[in-house]
Formats: sequence, structure tokens, C-alpha cells
Amino acid sequence: MNSDLLAITRSDVEDFLFQEAALLDAWKLEEWAALFTEDGEYLMPGLTEPNAPPLNSLYLIYDDRHRLKERARRLLSRAAHAEFPHSQTVHLVSNVRITDRTENELMVSCSFIVTRAKGAINDTYPGHSTYRLVTTPEGLRIRSKRAVLALSVLRPHGKVSIIV
Repeated sequence: MNSDLLAITRSDVEDFLFQEAALLDAWKLEEWAALFTEDGEYLMPGLTEPNAPPLNSLYLIYDDRHRLKERARRLLSRAAHAEFPHSQTVHLVSNVRITDRTENELMVSCSFIVTRAKGAINDTYPGHSTYRLVTTPEGLRIRSKRAVLALSVLRPHGKVSIIV
């Protein structure tokens, strides 16, 4: 097993996830996208079948690294009307656990609550994420992030225009 992976503690993982949350709240989306490996992916399954495989079900988000970078650029542009001016967000991360270690990856789970304030509208997105993390010379990086919303419907939100 990779000795770098053996040395990583839950506290190290928490610090990394807190850094990710801080980048998202500061709208440093290009820096956030850079946390992903070249083969990285960001997935958000639909609400009705959260465990369905992405190739057999409709996903709210199913981005590879290229699409992640494009999503970040688009959300930072004035053309993203739903997010210009940017919403104020707060990403809270809790219940962080390392659930498994393989030779090359850490499997991590956590709970989250993301609040979004825009004008007079406040939305709350609760859920849980699972990560596949790897070590690189730059530190931990995300090979896969799967964010599952704990909502039965997207009302009153109607949409997810931020990164959860």
C-alpha cells in the first residue's frame, strides 16, 4: 500500500475538505476545479435514484475534469445569470470518515449542508458526499466526488445553480 496514504489521518482529510469548502464559499471555482485529478469526476445523482449508475440514470451533474473547468468558468462569468452577482454560500462539512483505503485511494464520506443566499431567497441543500482521494506531489486530490442531496424534491429551490 502507498505509504503516503497510510500516513493520512481523518484530521488531514477534514482539513482538505474544509479547504474545498472555503474555495467554494469564496467563489474560487477555478482553484476548486484544480483540486481534481486529470481523470477526476464530480457527480450529483438525481433525487429519485441516488444510487443509480450515471450511465443508466439522469444525473443533475456528471462532470469530468474538462467539464468541471468549464462549469467553473461559466459560473464566474457575467453570462451565468442565475449566479451573477454571485450568491453567498456557506458550505458546512461534518461527520468526516475514512471508510476504506486501497493501494492508491482513500474512500471518504461526509455530511454537508450548503446554504445559498441571493437577494431575499435563502436555500438549504443538505446531503452527504463520498470521495475517492489520492495523494500527489501537490497533496491530496479528488479523483471522484459524489454529492447526494437529502431532498425529496428541489422545491422551493427548483434548481442547483451553485457547486455543492
